[in-house]
Amino acid sequence: MALTNFGFIVQGDGFDPERDVQVLETQHFKMTTIGVSRTEQGSDAARRLVADGAQLIELCGAFGPIWTSKVIEAIEDAVPVGSVSYGPEAIDRIHAIFS
Repeated sequence: MALTNFGFIVQGDGFDPERDVQVLETQHFKMTTIGVSRTEQGSDAARRLVADGAQLIELCGAFGPIWTSKVIEAIEDAVPVGSVSYGPEAIDRIHAIFS
């Protein structure tokens, strides 16, 4: 089976998951991005992606392992869920962005 429908959930101040949805689509591939303002909104966003046929969901790094686990549980492990992470070489620059 080929990957044809991918979902990404990003957390950022001011995102509204009802309004902030972007779809990139070609004849063979669809990527849906949903913006949430709080990680707690990730579960509902993931359920929407699964209902729309997403085969794979990726979460931005803000979700971390705890919220990634909660999203997996919320969708009853219907599709693989992963989260973005950064290596040790990025720690100082990440800290500078968020401090």
